Amino acid sequence: MSMFSSNHSPSAEPMQRLNRVLEKFSQWATAWTGSTWAFAMAVGVIVVWSVTGPIFGFSDTWQLVINTGTTIVTFLMVFLIQRAQNKDALAIQVKLNELLASQQGASNRLINVEDWSEDEINALHQRFAKLSKRLENTADACEPHSIAETKEIVKEAEELTEEAEGALEEVREGQQRDRFASLPRPHPR
Repeated sequence: MSMFSSNHSPSAEPMQRLNRVLEKFSQWATAWTGSTWAFAMAVGVIVVWSVTGPIFGFSDTWQLVINTGTTIVTFLMVFLIQRAQNKDALAIQVKLNELLASQQGASNRLINVEDWSEDEINALHQRFAKLSKRLENTADACEPHSIAETKEIVKEAEELTEEAEGALEEVREGQQRDRFASLPRPHPR
C-alpha cells in the first residue's frame, strides 16, 4: 500500500484492485520483454518461420502469419513501452523536484516545470542559455568559483528566472487575448 494512497468510496475498491493487478502484470511484462530470454524467443520464432517457408511454399498464408503476429506484438509493445516511460519520467521529475526543493539557493519556481507550456519552457531555456553563455566567458569550466561569485550567479539566475516569469506571463496574456479574439462575435439584429 502506498503512503500516498487515498480513501475512496467502496465502489472504487474493485477498480483499484484491477489497477494494481494490471500494474503488476505490466511491470512483469516490461521486465520479461526486455530480457535475453525474450529476445532469444523472438529470434527463435523468426528462425522457425523462415525454415517453414519452403515447406509452405512461401505462400500468402505463411507471410500473413508472421505479419499478423508481429503486428499484434508491436501494437501491445507500444502501450507497454509508453507506460514504462511515463512511470520513469514521473519518477525522475519527482526526484528532481525533491532535489530542487532541498537545495538552498535553488529556485523553487522550477518545481513542476514539466507542467508548463512549451512556450514557457522555451522562454526559460533562452534565459538560462544567456546565463550559461555569460559563465562561459567568465571562467574555465573546471575552475572553482568563489562563494561571492556563486552568490552573484545565483542572484543573476533568480533575476533571469523573474524575467522569464514576466515573459511567460506576457506569453500567457497573449494567448488569452488570442483565444478571446478568436471567439465568434454576436451579430447585431
